[in-house]
Amino acid sequence: MTLHTVSIELRQVALNCLAEADAGLKANAVRQLAEDWRTGSIPLELSTAPVPNQPIPGRPSKPQLIAPRLLKHRAMNTLEGRAALIHALAHIEFNAINLALDVIWRFSKMPAQFYADWLQVADEEAYHFGLLNSHLQSLGFEYGDFDAHNSLWEMAERTQGSVLARIALVPRTMEARGLDASPQLRAKLAQAGDSAAAEILDIILRDEIGHVAIGNRWFNWLCSQNKLEPVLTYQQLSEQYSAPKLRPPFNLEARRQAGFSETELAYLGAL
Repeated sequence: MTLHTVSIELRQVALNCLAEADAGLKANAVRQLAEDWRTGSIPLELSTAPVPNQPIPGRPSKPQLIAPRLLKHRAMNTLEGRAALIHALAHIEFNAINLALDVIWRFSKMPAQFYADWLQVADEEAYHFGLLNSHLQSLGFEYGDFDAHNSLWEMAERTQGSVLARIALVPRTMEARGLDASPQLRAKLAQAGDSAAAEILDIILRDEIGHVAIGNRWFNWLCSQNKLEPVLTYQQLSEQYSAPKLRPPFNLEARRQAGFSETELAYLGAL
């Protein structure tokens, strides 16, 4: 399959990347697509969505995907325990690449900046995956060596018919949980002596604040276009699509930087 051809428009190439099963090839193709976009060598078609001719998302045969409750918990004071955590983070980033690509190809007739923003997200998620995968390999492991779960993509499937629901419940819910979890995960890795992994998490947190901010900006834009009140709409969508319940601890400062309103932050603080 040809992943990158400058004569094909942006959203078709994004779909091609999404269908790619090899994790490394997918990440590299996304980074190339983003570079082509930045240099103006690829066009954008807004009016219609391309049609998948292969299963999506493409993913490698491993890791095996199992229910989150079945994942083994490993001690962080062992090499395998640290590798398992790095692997889990790499898997999240792999899924995040797919999520951003899916938004780009699936939803038609949005402003051009919408597609540019989500391509930036896909590019940065591919960068994160590369950092984590390289570090995992330095520990003697490969992506696919541990089991993983599929919760992020399952939410994408549930919201595939509504761009409003997708933006509300993936970046603003599932990915925002990454902002909350990051300080504790970083502390665990630093305490275990893995300063390289801790530094990677600093990079990821910095970029993920921007990704959630993009989600907030487009959610509020969609609410404005449809004359919807954002806080009430978010609550209704969370119930309708059975989104995970929000539970503390919350990284309120990171969420504030990512554009959550003071009303939303006060609600989270009360939890």
